[in-house]
Amino acid sequence: MFVQKLILRNFRNYDYLDLELDPKLNIIVGDNGAGKTNIVEAIQFLSLARSFRTQETTDLIKEKRQFATIEARVVESTTHKDIVAILTPTSKKISCNNKQIKRISELAELVNVIVFEPKDALMFSDSPLVRRNFLDVNLSKKSSIYLSKLMIYERLLKERNKILKLEKIDMVQLDVVTKRIIEVSEDIIRYRSLYISEINRVLSKIVSQIKGDEEKASIEYHPFVKCDEHFVENATRAYERALEGDIKRKITSVGIHREDYTMMLSGKDVSAFGSQGENRIAVIALKLAPYFLIEEKEKRPIVVLDDVMSELDNEHKNRLIAFVRKFEQVFITSTSTNVKNASIYEVDKNQKITRRNS
Repeated sequence: MFVQKLILRNFRNYDYLDLELDPKLNIIVGDNGAGKTNIVEAIQFLSLARSFRTQETTDLIKEKRQFATIEARVVESTTHKDIVAILTPTSKKISCNNKQIKRISELAELVNVIVFEPKDALMFSDSPLVRRNFLDVNLSKKSSIYLSKLMIYERLLKERNKILKLEKIDMVQLDVVTKRIIEVSEDIIRYRSLYISEINRVLSKIVSQIKGDEEKASIEYHPFVKCDEHFVENATRAYERALEGDIKRKITSVGIHREDYTMMLSGKDVSAFGSQGENRIAVIALKLAPYFLIEEKEKRPIVVLDDVMSELDNEHKNRLIAFVRKFEQVFITSTSTNVKNASIYEVDKNQKITRRNS
């Protein structure tokens, strides 16, 4: 799939922007603060109904304006999808071909976008929550069943924590909720394990092509309990061992919401032993891996690489550019460019965009 046309109104720093976009490689160039990232942010918003830069919808609406809109024509094979998002300080409404979208899972099927942003370079030294979010978002796009299981788990977790906060805890009720948590956790761990196995099939190849050297890369998943024939028994024990501490701290301390994984390069944990450059390449490779897990080429995602070049040397920049040329559509933002055979969009501080082919 690819975005053929993008229209913004009152979005971030843009009063009005109307862009015709090309498949394959698109480079958006401009000084810091000119608004180049705002363009790819709008494209990504159409995938999840939220921004990768902010949790606040009001941040997306130009100052002193009451609303913002994002319009896009997305082409998938021979199908055109006209998607419109209307944002106000209190609401978000999204439609496709004049039909309102009510569930995020529907939206992710219509517009799938992969994003790398500068802070992602710290992914493997950041909190486990960041790494889980990557896994959950991509798995939820791939499987509506996983998304449903995850939502059930989150609801049960809130219920368990609410019980733990009571002055007098109903132990029978707590036990019932814990058993339901264990039941849905088994399914979630199976999905996570399978998805990580799929990522590991393609990860080494991606890392090797960007680095230029043969590299063994893999993700090691650390479930809170091993998912085997003894899962229910072992998970029950884990919750029993944690019960006294959970009651004391009034919060659930074990479970799939505390899980983590590590990235291994040549058998070593990249967060502990990898250089800054290796960490960046490892994250880029992991972010791009889901692209290759979608068998139908016309359904493969749009790729956004925001300021991806800033910490890479020329060799690795060139290798990355060569690698992403095979994608259906990719957007790279940068403060400068000397990339050949690409569509270039030069953004100035007056929100004027000059388009040229290099």
